[in-house]
Amino acid sequence: MSNGIIIIPTFNEIENIERLIRNIFSLQRKFHILVVDDNSPDRTADKVKELQTEYFGSLFIEERQGKLGLGTAYIHGFRWALAHKYEYVFEMDADFSHNPNDLIRLYNTCEKNGADLAIGSRYVTGVNVINWPMSRVLLSWLASKYVRFVTGMNIHDTTAGFVCYKRTVLESIDLNKIQFVGYAFQIEMKFKAYLQKFEIKEIPVIFTDRTKGNSKMSGGIISEAVFGVINMKLKSLFNKTSK
Repeated sequence: MSNGIIIIPTFNEIENIERLIRNIFSLQRKFHILVVDDNSPDRTADKVKELQTEYFGSLFIEERQGKLGLGTAYIHGFRWALAHKYEYVFEMDADFSHNPNDLIRLYNTCEKNGADLAIGSRYVTGVNVINWPMSRVLLSWLASKYVRFVTGMNIHDTTAGFVCYKRTVLESIDLNKIQFVGYAFQIEMKFKAYLQKFEIKEIPVIFTDRTKGNSKMSGGIISEAVFGVINMKLKSLFNKTSK
């Protein structure tokens, strides 16, 4: 039995998912994995179910009926993880942009070093991004600077999607009231934890852009993050943001 579970949302990740699952299960510390698949046409879910026979009791899958957004996939996973009594709940991309070896460092930051929320940060020690065009690096870096300025959070990588939550953080947040479904979801979750004064720590990681499969980034996702942050901050100032 493991006290930590890694939630991996998928949509057309057949080229990555088996190798990622095997990498995670080869780590010295044992984690469980929950894949939340949005009805991938490339049969990602079928590959996961095939691997379940090999990793029985450690690998789980939740299948949804359509492409419903990153945020709702994670919320689905959070509810599942809390119901199954996990103490540490991770977010991780399926495309190897996040190094599985860093999972242990995130875990130790919470379990041993007192963090309630540990962030695998691209920007806490400079810019640690590989294979992104300069325009995208600049956009991401400036977005985090912008969010930090607007919200007041002392977090260098506010849009990071490689994180570990203690269950107490997720239990304290009303998941029914999370507004965003794209990458702004990552900002909103951190902001909710920040408002409740949870201990948030960043550890430096190297982010490597995917080499297989297609990116899910879009202009709509970016605009949600830019304009949604202002609205989120204003609501908090007027005490309209609850847990």
